[in-house]
Amino acid sequence: MGLMTGDEKHSPAATSTLDALWVLYDRVLRVSPATAGDPGRDRFLLSKGHGPMAYYAVLADKGFIEEDVLSGFGGYESPLGHHPDRTLVPGVEIGSGSLGHGLPLAVGTVLGLRAQGLTDPKVWVLIGDAELDEGSNHEALAYAGPAGLEQLHTLVIDNSSASYGRPGGIASRFEAAGWSTSTVDGRDHEALYAAFTAPHPGRPRVVVARVEPKQ
Repeated sequence: MGLMTGDEKHSPAATSTLDALWVLYDRVLRVSPATAGDPGRDRFLLSKGHGPMAYYAVLADKGFIEEDVLSGFGGYESPLGHHPDRTLVPGVEIGSGSLGHGLPLAVGTVLGLRAQGLTDPKVWVLIGDAELDEGSNHEALAYAGPAGLEQLHTLVIDNSSASYGRPGGIASRFEAAGWSTSTVDGRDHEALYAAFTAPHPGRPRVVVARVEPKQ
């Protein structure tokens, strides 16, 4: 991320996601530059698209994009905008940044895969805690649990940007809709990996990764 010297309007939104993104791409997601177009690949959707710097850094490290494009982040000629563009950045599944879109798109992606008979690929979506204020997300999570969308995995980065009335309020919202849930330290790689890979037969999965409060 240190190579990205452009206008960093949302750097806390990026740094809060770095550890979780690294564990996902390094140890969990079944996707690589060679398989980015394979129908059987896992999908990762960055709903928290207003803070994509950590995402770009991980994509570069894993070979999806060249490292030398990082220094142009946010520039007029750069493919790396302040919101990721799926038509410009290899490995990016959706154009994002408008809060509340990622989880509904992830639900739709799972349903689309099911319609094609593709039940093995996993769909991951990363959202911020404040995005849960969006009604579109509540509609998506309320649907996914009863529908038994086992392929769906949601990662919520909780940097205390929103209040849910009591500790554990984020997980309880998903639990009430029938999701499998875990809340972990968002900087602890082993805890993240264990939560990401825990079995959850017949239910969608959410991992709430708690990080330091946004300053």
